[in-house]
Amino acid sequence: MSYCMVCGSKLDSQYLENEGDIPYCPDCASFRFPIFNTAVSMIVLNHQLDKVLLIQQYQKKAYILVAGYINKGENAEAAVSREIAEEVGLSVSQVQANHSEYYAPSNTLMLNYVCVASQESVTLTDEVDAAKWFPLAEARQAIKANSLAKRFLESFLDKHELGVAQVKGGIK
Repeated sequence: MSYCMVCGSKLDSQYLENEGDIPYCPDCASFRFPIFNTAVSMIVLNHQLDKVLLIQQYQKKAYILVAGYINKGENAEAAVSREIAEEVGLSVSQVQANHSEYYAPSNTLMLNYVCVASQESVTLTDEVDAAKWFPLAEARQAIKANSLAKRFLESFLDKHELGVAQVKGGIK
């Protein structure tokens, strides 16, 4: 942030106790903390928890996760349900946080969730070109390489596989 979002003046850096150097507007006499977008992305599982839904958008062939921005006044969990319903016509339950990461190209804090779809029958909207259910092992290979979506999915799959291995290891 180089300029004040209120008056447009060039920001200085000023020390604020317990915070460090913070952008400061000398004209407004106010500290200006970073402003960024907030969005959700979702690992949508089928009811049996053995497949994940991946989508294609914007005429690109790469598979990604369902995602969207949080509306003003909306909480993240509500955005998860709304975005999935808007993009692929599914209702979901068991919404749980998975991972988060700041995505610099769009100045967005991405909050990733895992949820379970009520059914596998997808209804495509004009926001999605294609949607496909992938077995968990195949999803790891199918999702767009070197993407934030891939990092989120792999984080979930690694935890999921570790949990399954611990359960199997404990049963003799």
